[in-house]
Amino acid sequence: MTLAKHPDTATTSTVETPPPRTGPVIALLVASAFVVILNETIMGVALPSLMIDLEISAATAQWLTTGFLLTMAIVIPLTGFLLARFPLRSLYFTAMSLFAAGTLIAAVAPGFEVLLAGRIVQASGTAIMMPLLFTTVLNVVPPTHRGRMMGVISIVIAVAPAIGPTVSGIILSALDWRWMFWIVLPIALVAIALGAIWVRNITETRHARFDVLSVILSALGFGGLIFGLSSIGESASGHAPVPVWIPLVVGTAALGAFVARQLQLQKSDAALLDLRTFTSRSFSIAVVLVVVVMSALFGSLILLPMYLQQVLGLDTLAVGLMLLPGGILMGVAAPVVGSLFDRFGPTPLVIPGMIVATGALWGMATFGQDSAIGWIIAVHVALNLGLAFVFTPLLTSALGSLPRRLYSHGSATVSTLQQVAGAAGTALFVTLMSVGTADAARAGADTVAATNAGVHTAFLIGACIASAAVVLACFVRTPARDSADGPDGAAHVEAPALGH
Repeated sequence: MTLAKHPDTATTSTVETPPPRTGPVIALLVASAFVVILNETIMGVALPSLMIDLEISAATAQWLTTGFLLTMAIVIPLTGFLLARFPLRSLYFTAMSLFAAGTLIAAVAPGFEVLLAGRIVQASGTAIMMPLLFTTVLNVVPPTHRGRMMGVISIVIAVAPAIGPTVSGIILSALDWRWMFWIVLPIALVAIALGAIWVRNITETRHARFDVLSVILSALGFGGLIFGLSSIGESASGHAPVPVWIPLVVGTAALGAFVARQLQLQKSDAALLDLRTFTSRSFSIAVVLVVVVMSALFGSLILLPMYLQQVLGLDTLAVGLMLLPGGILMGVAAPVVGSLFDRFGPTPLVIPGMIVATGALWGMATFGQDSAIGWIIAVHVALNLGLAFVFTPLLTSALGSLPRRLYSHGSATVSTLQQVAGAAGTALFVTLMSVGTADAARAGADTVAATNAGVHTAFLIGACIASAAVVLACFVRTPARDSADGPDGAAHVEAPALGH
């Protein structure tokens, strides 16, 4: 197995000879990533139980989700350096060991502080897994088969967070909240054991400098933005721990300094997060659309359960089951979309996908106090189907357009912006709902009617933003494989088949 080396970058090969079969490795990475990403949204439904059991307020309980997102935002930008510097096997065991340790800490936590610590340790491992999966696939899967494989990865990115509330709702309907961690722990331990058998160093490493100032600026920048955006919803209800503008201003200023620092360091190939990824037009356009799509997905994930519970009066289990068909459909459709991408490219998929997703958001803007359950499920399914036709082509176009030496940085950039977009979408939808609810209440509407008016406002604005993104979708193109996979391209190995 021969891997091409960039002429300007000294590399140290960690590829084992003879070349290992990559199918089991990628299958294990996908399964492991699904389990760890699932935990990103699994806590939402459990917060009421935790508030009673641990005797904490809603604002305090929310930190179990906010702290997870903050840790992800801080660690993910570091993965560009980690993936370039350390071998696949070491990073896999580090990620899964951190996740398993955090899960155990959370399961035995006697109080809120220890539970939060467990969530932070969990998130540290989770943050490494997605860029690790992206970079491995880009390195070992030929361009002609990447769409299919990215379709599988889309299941992890979109479906795992989507079914998180369903999984927690089912568990909490019969068991204590600690079982959300006890059930996951043995799965994580099995993944570690299988990793000892299957995971080999099938990618290259190279010398990479570690810039401490970049790490500090990255933590302040991305962490400040995520914290500020996540606090907007709490601020609307009067529970924000600090004025929202403070972390947003600090985050924006630090992010600006971080960008300037990276532009300076990348001249000597020493950037923590190399921003030359954005010199690729395909990467830039696709990333902007990924941000819009992730905002719509996470915004609807937070708003739909609130609407179903507070307006229609459904319980958490019913809400979780109603959202399940859309998540399952997205999971089924993603590999099919990946195969279609390999045959036809992104344009015939992204444009109709964005149109369907936008139409679904317009449909959600019609939800009212007497909306039929069947109509709500149908619209949610349509949203997930549209997003399924968008995720895989965008991710493949974005990352496939990069030269090999930028794969790890492109993966880290996409993963980081997904977290920012998720927080932004959540903040936008919750804020719009809060404003709409307050306006309706001042006009004399009762609580249910006011909440419904707020939901209508949020989905209406979301539909308008998505409509504008449809225009941008027309500019997505298939990445030029000869530039992305020439001397710096993917290793020429047989495309791995999951399950082999």
